[in-house]
Amino acid sequence: MSDEKAQDVAEEPKFESVSDFLEATPPNRVSHISDLSEHKYINGYWRDILNTPDIQLHCPSDACNGIRFFRCISGKGEALKTEYRFIYLTYRCSNCQSHSKTYSIAARIDEDEQPTGELYKFGEMPTFGPPTPARLVKLIGPDRDSFLKGRRCENQGLGIGAFIYYRRVVENQKNRILEEIIKVSEKLGAPQDKIETLNAAVSETQFSKALDMAKDVIPESLLINGHSPILLLHSALSEGVHALSDEDCLELASSIRIVLGELSERLSQALKDEAELTKALSTLMNHKKG
Repeated sequence: MSDEKAQDVAEEPKFESVSDFLEATPPNRVSHISDLSEHKYINGYWRDILNTPDIQLHCPSDACNGIRFFRCISGKGEALKTEYRFIYLTYRCSNCQSHSKTYSIAARIDEDEQPTGELYKFGEMPTFGPPTPARLVKLIGPDRDSFLKGRRCENQGLGIGAFIYYRRVVENQKNRILEEIIKVSEKLGAPQDKIETLNAAVSETQFSKALDMAKDVIPESLLINGHSPILLLHSALSEGVHALSDEDCLELASSIRIVLGELSERLSQALKDEAELTKALSTLMNHKKG
């Protein structure tokens, strides 16, 4: 294969669907779309109409609080050309009928009467990305705003910014995280020497050293696929940001967020399980005495 042919193959665009674009593509980027338009006969004319399929998004309303189908209620029927059209689309949850998502996009078709084209997302409201779990917000406490700034950087593909914000959150809330781990350790009856090591890590002012001290004394119930979350965080946060590319920082930042989220879930679940067990034992003991 000649170099020119190889280059043509390498540069062939990857297509995605409209639904994938709206659900999972962050703002500020162009995507090649496979099903952008539908060729329809409307009011005596054939037109290339913007495809607005049902999409699946997280609905935060009390009635839903999960993934639900959203249907387009505004922006439907827009006729497309080979030049960009600027469009607002509004989708509403089909379950609760109360929560909406609005997109600001630019759209153009590749050729008349063809379904393919390009979409550009200027932004969306509420902002792009899955919601931050309440348990994670509780774990990071006072650094919620810094975490959300990191999340916005991650959504926009700003790897260095996201990494710096997430690192700041973990550094600032190191003691808060370790104290929650100590609570679980004490509830589960962990050996005293491990609890003392965790307490020593809380007292350690040097961040990297504190994580290094705590990485091997984590209760088994908090391990993620057999790995210590503190060890995982220590490994990621030990990287020097100036030695990494923005893409590497983005990948690490995403991993840090995911591990923090999973750790917050496991901490909450471990304490919940112990509370339920204590209540069950108390009920049975009182029943036996009665």
